[in-house]
Amino acid sequence: MEEDMKDFWGSLPEGFVAQALALTTPQDASRLSSVNSFFRSAAEWDTVWASFLPPECLEEAVEGGRGLMKEVYLRLCDNPILIEDGTKSFWLDKLTGKKCYMLAAKQLSIALIDSPSCWRWTSMPGSRFTEVTELINACSLGISGNVNTSILSPNTTYVAHLVFKATSEAYGFEYHPVEVCFGPYEKNSQTRMVYLDPQAQSRRRLRPKRRIGIFGRGIFANYEVVPSPCDENCPKPRQDGWFEVEIGEYFNKGGDEVELEMSVMEVKGGNWKSGLIIHGIEIRPKKNMYKLIYVNYSC
Repeated sequence: MEEDMKDFWGSLPEGFVAQALALTTPQDASRLSSVNSFFRSAAEWDTVWASFLPPECLEEAVEGGRGLMKEVYLRLCDNPILIEDGTKSFWLDKLTGKKCYMLAAKQLSIALIDSPSCWRWTSMPGSRFTEVTELINACSLGISGNVNTSILSPNTTYVAHLVFKATSEAYGFEYHPVEVCFGPYEKNSQTRMVYLDPQAQSRRRLRPKRRIGIFGRGIFANYEVVPSPCDENCPKPRQDGWFEVEIGEYFNKGGDEVELEMSVMEVKGGNWKSGLIIHGIEIRPKKNMYKLIYVNYSC
């Protein structure tokens, strides 16, 4: 039986199998390449990996050699490239080939950004951009960015994340969540509450409440009980040393050009804040769109 299967695969033109693999996904093509040497050889064809590259990326590939398209694909997955004068980075999701972006702080609209007493621009090791911005002192927070669906992959659910750090002297975010939203511009998209304090889950279940009147009413008069933060609304550490918190998600059907807005706001608390370092806003495919398994792309 095993010999019959070898004869069967050997009778198929390798180019025919390569065309079939091109109709799958990068994950499937890499998995099938481990089946046998015939699939492994077919999976190296430029036809396969060119189908996984967005049209605007094909010009980076050099025609005329086996494996070159795969090298371009993996390079775009592992090494984000800077575009738009270094204010945005672009890369591909390795499992799906979907397009991903990060908007640098320079490309975001940040309230009071021109006030030196509120924000300052600085460079930081580990940032993919030349500058990040640090919150010096402000009693409100307003960050927003825009992306057009025309540059995103169609039929894909995207998730936007704020990527940031907190200095050791950071304050003002311990018990005060912020409002975040991701959706079509100038439409009433659903908002949610998240925390920007990396230690939010370990804090007490009490938060300061703005004092009303001159006198308090006992030792806890200036506090109110709030639900404990959870995994869904708290920052998570990233492999690059930064933290991220989800802003929201949006399904990009494709075909129409829709301007999407991502916002992070805290204007109701009135408490002073400091020590937040903004790297940017990242837009990438939602992870649970596909089954996460180990794939060896070096085959």
